[in-house]
Amino acid sequence: MGLLGLPEWILPHLFTNKRFEDLTGSEIRALRERIGRFKDEEPEVSVVIPAWNEENNIYRTLSSLSASNTAYRVEIVVVNNNSTDGTQKVLDALGVRNYLQTVQGTPFARQMGLDHARGRFHLCADSDTFYPPDWIDLMVAPMANDPRITGVYGNYAFIPPPGQGRLGLWLYEKFAGLMIKIRKKNREYLNVYGFNMGFVTEVGRRTGGFKVSGSRVYANIVGSDFENEAEDGRMALNLKKEGDLKQVTSPKATVFTSPRRLLDDGSISRAFFNRARRQLQGMRDYLS
Repeated sequence: MGLLGLPEWILPHLFTNKRFEDLTGSEIRALRERIGRFKDEEPEVSVVIPAWNEENNIYRTLSSLSASNTAYRVEIVVVNNNSTDGTQKVLDALGVRNYLQTVQGTPFARQMGLDHARGRFHLCADSDTFYPPDWIDLMVAPMANDPRITGVYGNYAFIPPPGQGRLGLWLYEKFAGLMIKIRKKNREYLNVYGFNMGFVTEVGRRTGGFKVSGSRVYANIVGSDFENEAEDGRMALNLKKEGDLKQVTSPKATVFTSPRRLLDDGSISRAFFNRARRQLQGMRDYLS
């Protein structure tokens, strides 16, 4: 995988050209049964997903997580952030533990998930992202093995839109990887994204959680929000008050996410140049 295509593990979870309502009864029952493995009443790990109008995406994310190979007791929790589509219907049909957050915005949804999480370790996921089978254990390992590590973040790649290849996305990912290396010394919190991060739950709670001064919008509405403080970056800064962050670099922990936020710019190439310009403008801060 890389330049040419997608990894094999992701293929069973794509449900190509299928909306949730197109799934058969046997497909829903099988998915519900697999998800049932991740409803532990005394979990060691909480995987928490905010969702806003994700009826036809979140079941794919849940499908990928339900195929996890993990040695931990895990709970999967979804926070329905005031969805107006059939997201709640999907959660009910699949038997997913969930909460309703009527205050709009990712900081409020993620904070509610943190408030209700029962695991020692907290992993953040998103409802338009696919998670490889070893993601949970690879993300938890640095925190479980080293008490100085309070938070982790991982690598990501993009799923190409229907009928398109991965070349432009692959180039964007390479540039993003370079910027991660540059920012790591002085601005590491900018490397931490809410769809692929984790932390020690109690450290996250007592250092301030996801509470921010503004409210970020979701990626699946037109336009990108660069104005408000990011709750994932805020959490990363909070975690560094008591320890260190660790990047999980194993290819087996690379998640695959939707490029729709990039496409809000009009095209992959335009998204690349817009973000490259912003990153280059901030280079002095990254290096100082």
